[in-house]
Amino acid sequence: QLALVEFGGDSVQPGGSLRLSCAPAGFTVVKYAIGWFRQFPGKGNEGVACITSDGSITNYDASVKGRFTISRDNAKDTTFLQMTRLAADDTATYRCAADLLDRCTPAIGSDLTFRDYWGRGTQVTVSS
Repeated sequence: QLALVEFGGDSVQPGGSLRLSCAPAGFTVVKYAIGWFRQFPGKGNEGVACITSDGSITNYDASVKGRFTISRDNAKDTTFLQMTRLAADDTATYRCAADLLDRCTPAIGSDLTFRDYWGRGTQVTVSS
């Protein structure tokens, strides 16, 4: 089964930073858009950010804009989410997903994009 793998989740204090990584297991996603999503306890996945295959288009949810940055290194077949000024409300399980049609819209998945190759997730906990 094709899957993505996330790394970098940790427990940090408010105001801290983390960098998450997303990479495929056994295949390549260099031609696909990649999105980051997060799931709060008892809730569904919510879009955080996305990026097209060549990095020309990025979109962010309003809750993270100005604090989080999505980027990718296609030579390493890895997509990153740099998170700064973390707050307790950012505590969630973070997952990445690929869109095979290379779509990255402001809706970040709520428009039925990003339905391929989800990861299991990595836990981010922000507390004092």
